[in-house]
Amino acid sequence: MLTFLAEFSNVVPGFNIFRYITFRTGGAVMTGALFVFLFGPWIIDQLRLKQGKGQPIREDGPQSHLVKRGTPTMGGLMILSSLVVTTLVWGNLANPYVWTVLLVTIGFGAIGFYDDYLKVTKQSHAGYSGKMRLAIEFAIALVAVYVIAAAGQPGGFRAAAISGLDHGFSTSLAFPFLKNVLLDLGWFFLVFGAFVVVGAGNAVNLTDGLDGLAIVPVMIAAASFGFIAYLAGNAVFADYLQIHFVLGTGELSVVCGAMMGAGLGFLWFNAPPASIFMGDTGSLALGGLLGTVAVATKHEIVLAIIGGLFVLEAVSVIVQVASFKLTGKRVFRMAPIHHHFEQLGWSEPQVVVRFWIIAVVLALIGLATLKLR
Repeated sequence: MLTFLAEFSNVVPGFNIFRYITFRTGGAVMTGALFVFLFGPWIIDQLRLKQGKGQPIREDGPQSHLVKRGTPTMGGLMILSSLVVTTLVWGNLANPYVWTVLLVTIGFGAIGFYDDYLKVTKQSHAGYSGKMRLAIEFAIALVAVYVIAAAGQPGGFRAAAISGLDHGFSTSLAFPFLKNVLLDLGWFFLVFGAFVVVGAGNAVNLTDGLDGLAIVPVMIAAASFGFIAYLAGNAVFADYLQIHFVLGTGELSVVCGAMMGAGLGFLWFNAPPASIFMGDTGSLALGGLLGTVAVATKHEIVLAIIGGLFVLEAVSVIVQVASFKLTGKRVFRMAPIHHHFEQLGWSEPQVVVRFWIIAVVLALIGLATLKLR
């Protein structure tokens, strides 16, 4: 919204600074954090008042978690409200990618909110139908990926509306470490992109099981993809690094900055012992956001590297379920894998900090792919 001030730069020369993505990204980080610091305590008080017993704690989980009873959930509302307001203030609202990312974030957040609501009101870990939940997620993701593909057409939305999606760059998959290598997926790109978005949302959701465990890796991934979005959206930098230039995606740096700021504010309240849990409201939405940014910037495979911690958590659940159904035996003492390490005797802070370290290392590896081509 503040980008309109740049139009008055002839009158007030200093207003030209609002044209720069770097300045607005920095403003988004600070605004996002300030919003949560200001309104976070009030939101926590309201959620504690409304929820009473708070998020139900698994009886079969680590015994140390039982002391967390009564802690309110749906803390994702703090993050999402800050993220949306901050993006509307600092983002370029004429950019289709910004609105697409917000669509997925709000849509996935609404799904997570309803799931959290059912868990709190029923005091049960069973939300609503998993199949229905995935179906709605895929529907939202398919719309988002179509918009992304249409925005990347030579003629933009108008061309896509008239002739459909032409096979080419907008429906192709790029590979890290390889220059100018694209695999045209055609219409299958919609399914692939939707799978990335939904997979990212649910992988982050599975990671959110300990105080501070999910939010820091999410911020690390957001910082990484904010940087990638800025480079991919800049023709000069993209050409220098030999990555694929995607016009308009630089604006997603502002969205990632807003996520980082909101995440910093949330971490203040989510640090052990947590005053509030993120819940599905936040984890599902933030994962979906990361997946959408990855699809828009043509870095879907890099997301699997930078977000490798989330992939590990998701795979641990898949392996555990498959092994138990096929053989009747469990591979891990408990899934997701962060609970496995708790059962091995690691304290909660040890698990959290060590997983943060893993997230940093994976982010550095992912960013290295930008130059190793």
